[in-house]
Amino acid sequence: MSDALLRLLVPSDPDYVDRVRAIGRRLSELPEAVETAARAVVRDVRSHGDKAIRELTFRFEKRDLPTLELSRADWIAQSSGVAGNVRAALERAAERIRQFAARELEHAMRSFEHSEAGVRLASRVSPLERVGLYVPGGTARYPSTVLMTAIPARTAGVKEIIMTTPGPSPETLAAAIIAGVDRVFVIGGAQAVAALAYGTESVPRVDKIVGPGNAYVTAAKRLVYGDVGIDFLAGPTEVAIAADASADPAWVAADLLAQAEHDPLSVPILVAVGRPVADAVIAQLARQLERLPRKAIAERALRDQGLAIVVETAAQAVELLSQIAPEHAGVALDGAPTHADRVTAGAVFVGHHASESVGDYMAGPSHVLPTGGSARFCSPLGVGDFLKRTSIIEYDQAALFSQIDDIVALAEVEGLSGHGRAVAARREPTTR
Repeated sequence: MSDALLRLLVPSDPDYVDRVRAIGRRLSELPEAVETAARAVVRDVRSHGDKAIRELTFRFEKRDLPTLELSRADWIAQSSGVAGNVRAALERAAERIRQFAARELEHAMRSFEHSEAGVRLASRVSPLERVGLYVPGGTARYPSTVLMTAIPARTAGVKEIIMTTPGPSPETLAAAIIAGVDRVFVIGGAQAVAALAYGTESVPRVDKIVGPGNAYVTAAKRLVYGDVGIDFLAGPTEVAIAADASADPAWVAADLLAQAEHDPLSVPILVAVGRPVADAVIAQLARQLERLPRKAIAERALRDQGLAIVVETAAQAVELLSQIAPEHAGVALDGAPTHADRVTAGAVFVGHHASESVGDYMAGPSHVLPTGGSARFCSPLGVGDFLKRTSIIEYDQAALFSQIDDIVALAEVEGLSGHGRAVAARREPTTR
């Protein structure tokens, strides 16, 4: 029974090495049917605007949308029903996220200027004008995602924050007020992404779209990228936890279930130092699964995507974590801080008390993280995602004259004589 709940890989398996390597090479590929459907939606919204959004929303969600934007009065009224303890928790989480974002801004891109011998060079850092947040909605409630996307944008100085979400909950709307969102549109799916990317009669065009969504949202973000900025292409949520005998198997199992309950496509991976650790955690998974309200979802994730990989040493566990480069990496090992410094992941949870759940809600860094191994080259969402750099270049005559010959030589090598002539012309008398 235990082996059926999580596929077990042990070093003695004949295909152990190949299967482990395959995990590290995984790709966030989308089914062709999803890409095709998203392409049709994006094309329709780009061509027909609000009309297409209303028709698509009714077709996919059976919702009528007389107006796409939630009025401020309705927004405040709906958010007023949030329980006091939930509102207080949102406020505390928002404050921690703001504090982290402010520290991040201190170390983020900064404008600078340098002058030398008639040349002034500068890099001007400025916030984006308008960004769009995609927040999953409908039957799901994700007020934490509002905080984790809007607060870094606001801290960066973004002038206008637009949120799209299908059927927002009172908690989501309360979080939007707390985080400083400017406008809310009650649309979702690929049509929301297309509306934000190209603008419609009701939805303003944004400079960048951030936030997680389903496969159709991800496909739409891929299609509109280039016409608008995006954060990254996120796949199903995932966690990989390295655990040894110092870890409590019940805690490790609970952290695996916390990710597995998100979605049947969630990826929960255990990297166990020794077979006894793997067996103990799997046994706890079976016990705790029976008490989980979202048991059906979590069980599918465990059985379909879950893995328990047995290694012999903590060093091997850490190496494997970095090879996987997961969205969330748990380091439940003796001497965790030392090991954690060598882990590549979207976010690294160090030690036995840093449950992944603290990162989802209260720690401060954004929980919008790269998935599918893209943590090898991609970073968590942060203040820097809402800033842009502009290069400033100024020359006086003497500085230009000192470099003309070099510029002409390089331009001729590249076959771009017009480039050389553009600077050489400035040695000629002016025609004014």
